[in-house]
Amino acid sequence: MSMSISSLITLFPLASALLFAFVTFLVSHQVTNLLIGVFTQRGILDHPNSRSSHQVPTPYGGGIGLLSGLLPSWLALSFLAPNTPIALPGVICAGIFLAVTSWIDDRRGLHPIPRLFVQSLCIALVLFLGPFKGPIFGGFLPPYFDTFAAAILWLWFINLFNFMDGIDGLASVQTAAIGIGVFITAKIGNLEGHWLALGLTTSAAAIGFLRWNWHPAKIFMGDVGSATLGFLLGWLLLSLAAAGHPVPALILPLYFFADATLTLFRRMTRGEAVWRAHKEHFYQMAIQSGLRHDQVSGIVSVCCLFMIALTMVAMRGLPSAALVGALAAVALLLFLLAKGGPTE
Repeated sequence: MSMSISSLITLFPLASALLFAFVTFLVSHQVTNLLIGVFTQRGILDHPNSRSSHQVPTPYGGGIGLLSGLLPSWLALSFLAPNTPIALPGVICAGIFLAVTSWIDDRRGLHPIPRLFVQSLCIALVLFLGPFKGPIFGGFLPPYFDTFAAAILWLWFINLFNFMDGIDGLASVQTAAIGIGVFITAKIGNLEGHWLALGLTTSAAAIGFLRWNWHPAKIFMGDVGSATLGFLLGWLLLSLAAAGHPVPALILPLYFFADATLTLFRRMTRGEAVWRAHKEHFYQMAIQSGLRHDQVSGIVSVCCLFMIALTMVAMRGLPSAALVGALAAVALLLFLLAKGGPTE
């Protein structure tokens, strides 16, 4: 049976990817909806405080619903699709372990050191079981340093994705855009069929969750979702770079990377404890200036669409121009978010 399915995936990669994506969307959408009632009934609620961007107690941990759609789809692909990365089963197992740890962090709170240890352990496990097939940084670094630098970048991406999940819809929009961008890169670059499915299922899971997370959110992702997504997306983007497409891998998450990294540097230069919660990200400045969650996430959505378009430009033979355009667009977005202002 599995051989016949593998043959169908090989013969009809786009149709197969769409089918996987549809099932992923349904599971993510329905499980997240179910969790809203369960968590509300059990009092698993995020109560507003001085650092919150929401006004009423809201269920959290909805990332479990998103992952319930995404991880089984990736697991099915690892068994059914031909030539999937050897690391994919390890990525899924490590993702589950990280999700469990992050759920404990959501419920009880963990010190940053054990969180970083678990994240680093998951990264090391994946790199040991299935190293990337090519250099991440275009061959400019020696092989071992290339891997080490990729691991550090991956660790930072896990945490920055967690930091950026601070308002309704934002992390879901970025996840969906990355998935679509990976799909388009794979399609234009004639990558193997499993790349199409990895990209589309990522977007489908995020969109299924976004239905319940758009402003006003009925449920939040929680660290169980954001940290695990940072891990999964980090692997997907680094794998895309190793497959010979580093510029799309950089362009697609560029806004999240820029906002979180610049905010970190600003806080470090002031001597602040960077691991503590705050409201100094550019998107948070926009909220504090009077913009609504849906307005900010909508603005970021437009930028994400532009990043996808620039990914297509890069794949058509103009990577330098695409990267310059992406840097300019993100700089403009950061300026607009910092400027903010009510739009009544």
